[in-house]
Amino acid sequence: MVDPVQLLADLIRKPSVTPELHDVFDVLEAALVPLGFTCERVRFEGDGSYPVDNLFATRGRGGRHLLFAGHTDVVTPGDAAAWTHPPFAADIVDGKIYGRGAADMKSGIAAFIAAISRAPTDGTISLAITNDEEADSINGTDKLMAWAESQGYRFDFAIVGEPSATVRVGDSIKVGRRGSLNGQVRVTGTQGHVAYPDKANNPLPVAATLLLALSGKLDDGSEHFPPSNLEFTSADVGNTTTNVIPASALLRFNVRYNDRWTPETLIEAIEDVIANQDKRDTLVEFKVVGRPSRSFLSDLGGGVETLIETIARRTGIPPELSTGGGTSDARFIADYCPVVEFGLPGPTMHKVDENIRLSDLEELTTLYAQFIANYLG
Repeated sequence: MVDPVQLLADLIRKPSVTPELHDVFDVLEAALVPLGFTCERVRFEGDGSYPVDNLFATRGRGGRHLLFAGHTDVVTPGDAAAWTHPPFAADIVDGKIYGRGAADMKSGIAAFIAAISRAPTDGTISLAITNDEEADSINGTDKLMAWAESQGYRFDFAIVGEPSATVRVGDSIKVGRRGSLNGQVRVTGTQGHVAYPDKANNPLPVAATLLLALSGKLDDGSEHFPPSNLEFTSADVGNTTTNVIPASALLRFNVRYNDRWTPETLIEAIEDVIANQDKRDTLVEFKVVGRPSRSFLSDLGGGVETLIETIARRTGIPPELSTGGGTSDARFIADYCPVVEFGLPGPTMHKVDENIRLSDLEELTTLYAQFIANYLG
């Protein structure tokens, strides 16, 4: 059987900061091939982003098809001298393993592979692993799922091994995610001397009006989601002097929105608010930055129901069904099959001295193994 602690340590020791592999896929293949998996590396590039390597592994034919998805890339450790334990040493101290990626999310991958080695199965299992989740997320899971479909793969249920628990393993799973939209509004007036405001047109009052009109809650939430919210993240005029009225003001914002909206209806609502404000003869330009991600909610039957029952049977408490937090690669998988995020507690992810408890890793491995047996057996 695969030892999840040893596998996690081997993964942590590969400094796979996006998008550099540093042989991290070699570690995965060394664990998966003896378990009967066929592994294929798929490389995508273009669309304004860096080239990315992805790994697709599959075993079995027929029956239900379970997909596990995750990422081996990690964020930079920053100043390594600030770490008590070196970020890529995988030190084990007092029942914890330290290292960048320990929580987010090499532990999820290690636990799932170890679980496969323990669980009897009759169906098909595949793993879709990318090295591009923490940054652009352009040449990773999104394209890997489209590639898998083009190769004839169809999935019945998927688990993404992102940290999902709050205090203990299994206390929460994510069954959906809010959508995310980045936008900016540029207000262009006329630059001039502050002593002669009649010869200029200051864009800042209009920008302030738009900021107040657009920011805040957009609705009261829905059955499974909290309220949608538009939050401004910067306001910039590029002005370093005190005697010049700026020529323009640039506002940047992000919207996290629930299933009451689509990107199209959200954009239309923002445009309506802008159209109804007094622009004072300035030019107001709104545009979406990047590609919005849609909200999704998985079917709460089928695999989700089996997972809930598996967790409740072992822990005695059904998990909370959450849709909170940021975005993840689950948004790319939701178009192909029901998907949940189920992993460890993640209070130290992206922090100095990132770590997890070894007991949590073993518990997650056990829960994964029981779910695999229940769902595929």
